[in-house]
Amino acid sequence: MHKPDNQKSGTKSGSLLVADDNPDLLAGLKFLLGPWFGVMDQVSNPNLIPSRIRKFQYDVILLDMNFTASVTTGNEGIYWLREILAMEPEAVVVMITAYGDIEVAVNAIKEGATDFISKSWDEDKILSTLMGALRTSRSKKEINRLKKQQQHLSGQQDQGYTVFRSRAASMERVMKCIEKAAPTEANILVLGENGTGKEVVAREIHRLSQRKQSIFVHLDLGSVSESLFESELFGYKKGAFTDAREDRSGRIELASGGSLFLDEIGNLPTHLQTRLLSVIQNHEITPLGGVRPVQVDVRLISATNRPMAEMIAENSFREDLFYRINTIQVELPPLRERKEDILGLACHFLEKFASRYRTGVPGLSEKAAEKLLGHHWPGNIRELMHSIEKAVIMSEDNIIGPEEFNFGDRIKKTHPPTGSYNISENEKHLIMAALDAFSGNMSRTARELGINRSTLYEKIKKYEIRIFQHDDSGSGDPAGPDTGPVRARPG
Repeated sequence: MHKPDNQKSGTKSGSLLVADDNPDLLAGLKFLLGPWFGVMDQVSNPNLIPSRIRKFQYDVILLDMNFTASVTTGNEGIYWLREILAMEPEAVVVMITAYGDIEVAVNAIKEGATDFISKSWDEDKILSTLMGALRTSRSKKEINRLKKQQQHLSGQQDQGYTVFRSRAASMERVMKCIEKAAPTEANILVLGENGTGKEVVAREIHRLSQRKQSIFVHLDLGSVSESLFESELFGYKKGAFTDAREDRSGRIELASGGSLFLDEIGNLPTHLQTRLLSVIQNHEITPLGGVRPVQVDVRLISATNRPMAEMIAENSFREDLFYRINTIQVELPPLRERKEDILGLACHFLEKFASRYRTGVPGLSEKAAEKLLGHHWPGNIRELMHSIEKAVIMSEDNIIGPEEFNFGDRIKKTHPPTGSYNISENEKHLIMAALDAFSGNMSRTARELGINRSTLYEKIKKYEIRIFQHDDSGSGDPAGPDTGPVRARPG
C-alpha cells in the first residue's frame, strides 16, 4: 500500500467521523484508516451526526451518499451534507458513493463537499483522498486562527512599548532572569506595584521567546467587569446570552500559538480560577454556551500587585493555580528603590513625547532634575511618564523647569466623615446626613441614596435612627414619613 508523503506508517494524526450504513465497509475502513487517524468515530445512522459534531470538532467527515437500501439518487447524502455545513460552515466533508456516479459526485462538490471516493475499495485512493482532506482541514483552521488574530491586532493601537535599559542592580537581576526564562515554555508571574512596568516586562518576555513571531494577547482583569470575565477569557457561542449575536473567540483562543498576558490575575473569581487551571492542565477550553472543547496552545504570563500569599491563606486564590502560573517569578522594584534610573527614564520619555507631539526634545534644568530625584513616586514609572508628557505639552521653553512638576497639587486622599472605614458606621452617617439635607422627605432621601423607600425604612430601623420634628418651643416629637423640617439622630 502506498504511504502518503507527509505520513509515516503508524503515525496517528487528525480526527475522522465515518457515516455509512454498511457494517462491512465500516469494519474495513476502521482497519485501513485506524493507523492514520488519532480519533476515528463511526455511525451507521445519519441522525446521530448532529449530536456527534456538536460534541467534537472532526477534521474530516466521510459521508455516504445513500443510506436507504435500493436508493441510488444521492439525495440523502446531499441532505446530510447541507445539515453538516449549516452547523459547521468550515467542515471538510468527503462523500462516498458505491456507484461511481460522476454526476451525483459533482452535485455534492457543488453543495460544498471537499472530495469524493468510490466504494470500489482502492486503498491508495481512499487514503490519499482522506490525507488530502486532512491537510485542507488544517489549512482552513490555521487561516481562521490567523484571521481572528489579525482582527485582534487590528483593534489594538500601537502602544510603542520599549524596554529601558536600567542602571540599577536590582533591575539587572530582573533582566537576567527574563533573558533566561523567556526562551522556555515556563509560565511566568510578574509581581510589582502599580506602574512599575509589568506589561512592558511581559512584552519583553514574549519578544525574547520562541513564540515571538506569533501573537501577544493582553487582558487586564482589573479593568474588566466581573460579569464579563468568563466571556472575555473563554469566548462564547451565538445565543449563549441575550446579546450574543455571533460566535466570538475569547482571549485564550486568540492567543493560541503565542503568549497570553493576564494582568491583575488576583482579581480572577474563584470559579474561573478553577477553569483556568483546567486550561493549563488540559490545553483546551469550552466557550460560554458551547459543548465542544477547543484545543489551545498558549504560554501564560501573569501579573499582580496583590499579596498572593495572603490571598491563598484567605482561600481567595487557589494554591494549586498559583504554583502553575508561578514556575518563574519576576519581582519588579518600585521606582523609589532605583533612583539611579529616574533621570534616564525622564530623558527616555522626553524623547518619546517630543516625537509624538512633534516638538524639539527639551532638556531638564538642574532644579527640575533635583525635584524629580527628590520625589517619592508613589505611582512609579507610570507617574513619571505622565509627568514628563504633561511637561512636554505645557512647557514653552526648550528647557523644562521645576515649576512644570506640581507634585504637591495632587488630589489628597479623602478620609471618611466618621473617622472610621467601617462600612456600617459610614452608611448610618450617610443616611442621617441625607435625612437632614432633605428635611426628612423619605421619597427624596431614598432617591438620592439610590435605594427604594422600603430599603430606607429597613436601614433606619437597623441603625436605630430616630427622626425628630422641630417646633418653635424647642420640644421634639418623632416625625412621621415625609414630614419636615426634621433632624435625624442616633437611637
